[in-house]
Amino acid sequence: MSTGRLKDFVQQATHVMDTVTGDEARMQAVQPILGKLIAQDDWLPDAFAQPHPEYYQQYLLYCDPHERFCIVSFVWGPGQKTPVHDHTVWGLVGMLRGSETSQRFEQRDGALHAGETATLRPGEIERLLPADGDIHQVRNLYDDKVSISVHVYGANIGKVRRHVLDPATGKSKEFISGFSSAVLPNIWN
Repeated sequence: MSTGRLKDFVQQATHVMDTVTGDEARMQAVQPILGKLIAQDDWLPDAFAQPHPEYYQQYLLYCDPHERFCIVSFVWGPGQKTPVHDHTVWGLVGMLRGSETSQRFEQRDGALHAGETATLRPGEIERLLPADGDIHQVRNLYDDKVSISVHVYGANIGKVRRHVLDPATGKSKEFISGFSSAVLPNIWN
């Protein structure tokens, strides 16, 4: 397992943050770089690919010192899912291993309305932009194996104030997600 691909991603994404302005433009510029990263499944250290028997795991892989972006591995145990939630920052979700479904929701008239459902397979990327509606619920497609997606967000997502939404009532509750581990992979070997 070599973290060289992750290091290359970090360097290229940092260059984007230094040279591109605007959320949409940054997201567009980072998307092909993420696509290149998830095209190969030989770089994610085992410590950041471990499922928990009850909860999905959100492992921080890197956070820009200026918190302009971060990269996170989401590890989904069999059948695990998120609550309905928003992001409040741009994001890209790239499927590395397994598969997941993303059920979109739209908030209008004080209620949540189910939108389209997308299934991500290895190498595919979903885009999340608050202006386009970034409310969704994500689920591991498989009830018998682990799936792993790699997320890039336009902030330190572990510190961002976001919302969990009740699909029945549309009511929201603020939360800050944090991360599942206190260590980062050493990409500078």
